[in-house]
Amino acid sequence: MKQLHLNATNVISGRIVSQAAREGYTEIVLDGDAVVTSVAMDAAAVAGIILTRRGGTRRAGAPAAAASAFGSAAGADAVFSSAEARAFKDELVAAGRKLWRRAYVDGNGGNLSYRIGEKYVLCTPTLISKGDLTPDDICLVDLDGNQLAGRKKKTSEILLHLEIMKAQPKARACVHAHPPHATAYAITGMVPPVRIIPEAEIFVGHAGFAPYGTPGTKDIAEKIAELVSDHNTILLGNHGVVSWADSVTHAEWCIEVLDTYCQTLIIASQLSVPIKTIPADKTCALLETKRKMNLPDPRLSGRECTLADMPDNLPSITVCPGACDRGVGPCRLHDTATCPRAAGAQAQAPAPALGHENSETEALIGRIIDEVMKTLEK
Repeated sequence: MKQLHLNATNVISGRIVSQAAREGYTEIVLDGDAVVTSVAMDAAAVAGIILTRRGGTRRAGAPAAAASAFGSAAGADAVFSSAEARAFKDELVAAGRKLWRRAYVDGNGGNLSYRIGEKYVLCTPTLISKGDLTPDDICLVDLDGNQLAGRKKKTSEILLHLEIMKAQPKARACVHAHPPHATAYAITGMVPPVRIIPEAEIFVGHAGFAPYGTPGTKDIAEKIAELVSDHNTILLGNHGVVSWADSVTHAEWCIEVLDTYCQTLIIASQLSVPIKTIPADKTCALLETKRKMNLPDPRLSGRECTLADMPDNLPSITVCPGACDRGVGPCRLHDTATCPRAAGAQAQAPAPALGHENSETEALIGRIIDEVMKTLEK
């Protein structure tokens, strides 16, 4: 058994446990009063790492041997001022600033949350730029959205985060933002195709899509929550993107991966040559990696069409969210009159490749040149 001794480490985070797993450790020995985050416990359970407190041993996922701020009798104030909460607040601030630096949020847009224990959620406040966010700005709410602590008012879209966390037990954190390239897809009612870039396949895969609903309402929050069993990143019609993960850092990664992927597809579409897809057998290998990482994808549940049926050349950089992942076949979300792909099929037709101009256009240009030359000769 390979042991990692963490002396004087007050907070054991998921990042620490994941790094230990990558380095082959099978047991982590920590101080008796160290706080183990819920993400760290989940990561240890997945990796099969035993967490040992000096003076007692437990396997990850069991109740903590030492006193915790998250016991049933713990009050909101104790949770809000705990060492784990301070670590989560710092992570929320760091993720918010990354969103702002990458121009994924503007003004006071976007919001982030982190589940702490079983009853509480930390979240960003309303009416504040994520570039100006500090740990002191973070709020604490319960799973019904009641604010329990924090000097500023909670985000107006907290219900969205809470409904996702209730519907998906693996969702320990949520990020909502307005990244421009992904939001460009959201305002067309379309989603990007799959089988193009490995990182996008594994960390996002199929982006979900929820038609527009008034932000901050329970109705739209519940509709989005219906998608989280198959999707960790969801396009919000005429609005933006929301993602969930085991940590706010990882949820922010999903936003980055999706927006960069959408940007790459938009650029590639301007080259006027076919976009190649990853071969089916290679895609299967990526999906197996995704399965081992316990990441959601409708293709892993058998609810999408088979990989063997997909084309090798991508017909379009947009896919109707109600159709299968090939972007063909009957649309399950829209009728023929309202499906964006049906309505815009002609506009979405690929441009002719450079150097292969239409013969009629060439003939017209030739006649114009002849007429100009005759005029000059007079």
